[in-house]
Amino acid sequence: MIIKSLLDTDLYKFTMMQVVLHHFPAAQVEYRYKCRNTGVDLRPYLDEIRAEIHDLCQLRFSEAELAYLGGLRFIKSDFIDFLGLFHLPEKCITVSMGEEPGEIAISVKGSWLHTILFEIPVLAIVNEVYFRRTCQTPNWEEGRLRLQNKMKLVLEANDLSEFRVAEYGTRRRFSQTWHEEVVTTMKAQMGGHFAGTSNVWLAMRHGVLPLGTMAHEYLQACQALGPRLRDSQVYAFEVWAKEYRGDLGIALSDVYGMSAFLRDFDMYFCKLFDGARHDSGDPFEWGERMIAHYESNRVDPRAKTLIFSDALTFPLAIELTRRFAGRCKTAFGIGTNLTNDLGYEPLQVVMKMIRCNGQPVAKVSDAPEKTMCDDKAYLTYLRQVFELPPA
Repeated sequence: MIIKSLLDTDLYKFTMMQVVLHHFPAAQVEYRYKCRNTGVDLRPYLDEIRAEIHDLCQLRFSEAELAYLGGLRFIKSDFIDFLGLFHLPEKCITVSMGEEPGEIAISVKGSWLHTILFEIPVLAIVNEVYFRRTCQTPNWEEGRLRLQNKMKLVLEANDLSEFRVAEYGTRRRFSQTWHEEVVTTMKAQMGGHFAGTSNVWLAMRHGVLPLGTMAHEYLQACQALGPRLRDSQVYAFEVWAKEYRGDLGIALSDVYGMSAFLRDFDMYFCKLFDGARHDSGDPFEWGERMIAHYESNRVDPRAKTLIFSDALTFPLAIELTRRFAGRCKTAFGIGTNLTNDLGYEPLQVVMKMIRCNGQPVAKVSDAPEKTMCDDKAYLTYLRQVFELPPA
């Protein structure tokens, strides 16, 4: 059994889920899976993936897990009561042959509150099933050597005392066992440079800090849930602030591209939120624009945290640290490059929300390949509303 706990997911799933419980309990959504790799055939493993998802849907939160979640300062007691009754509804997920050669189709439809936890474990299942069938004798020593070389870049440098990195790689990990080894190794060897993990189960098991705030799906859903489309980003940030009252104050910046984000992220949000997270586009340009934006709104960027999490490697994170040293706080979330770097090509798998309450929703980031929407007319309209260039 690949997924042994419902906590084996990213923290931001729970922080968003709590907002859904309190503000959008009736929302209905649809998610769709996509593998961006070419030439990968997952169809031979379809039954195995289905069996693992069936086992996932039998899981419940234990009392110890609920107590751990309840001990996080931003988690509320009524949410814990709800999780005590929760399980993933198997009737809401379908796994079938895809239309393209080698492709499988995974779709999730149902209550947002009851389906939000599918994404991360399902992607982890697809990854682990694929790699345990195609790499039956993994080169663990190669993986350990690569991990050691990454950590040495930080530990042997004299100018990286403020460098902080977190592990963000649950959804695309090689396996759960390797994921756990990465986290425990970083905790043991990196000291204060290791900020924590996005994975709640590993955070609980190994006494490290769980990290995360919001994901793209939250801002996407607000396209259908807010008062009007143009105000959906502002609405999402306002509802978040209402729920967390200044806690979990990192805003995601790339659902509509950087320019649209800066138009909405006014002086109020600059002061209210602790910082922002980069997840597409040129990270150096993004950082410079964020710093200039803070300064133009009379906010000292040195008091704000810029988090970088887009396809990061250690050399790139180190370069970013040096670029912005003394100008703002920086932190880094590294995913696939930590949890699936053993010498094999990782799967570029995603599962994105494509509808909310029957309406199309989309992410239009600064990286065109990350756009995912099956309604071209809606995507065109969204670009017009947010003054984005045509695709």
